[in-house]
Amino acid sequence: MAQIIQNKYPIDSNARKAVGFGFPLNGDAVFVPTYQTRDQIRANLINYLLTNKGERVFNPNFGADLRALLFENVNNFTLDTLQSTIESYIALTFPEISIKELKFDPQPDDNTINFLLTYEIVLFGIEDTIDILLQ
Repeated sequence: MAQIIQNKYPIDSNARKAVGFGFPLNGDAVFVPTYQTRDQIRANLINYLLTNKGERVFNPNFGADLRALLFENVNNFTLDTLQSTIESYIALTFPEISIKELKFDPQPDDNTINFLLTYEIVLFGIEDTIDILLQ
């Protein structure tokens, strides 16, 4: 009889070895270490979505450049553009992630857009949600 074995990155097997660092950057030693690959993927997604193009030194194409859309008039076209931008950049940069749902809560008077991104890490079959406020 076949047995299903859960996928696991080899680096996750050592519980005392950090995989990377997470957000926010306010830990005891500035960086908050992450010990699971799924936590690091979440931190990488947040970092990518909150970074503007040209902001990262020696990697000017890194980032989703979402803040450029903040001062546009918030209407269905702007939200559709934002959704297609997020989906295309994540598909291009994070092939291990599948977007399940993307909900927007625009606040045009404050020039902010709050969005919930529900995604699945395909290899693990783990779903997670990120709540991001663009301001």
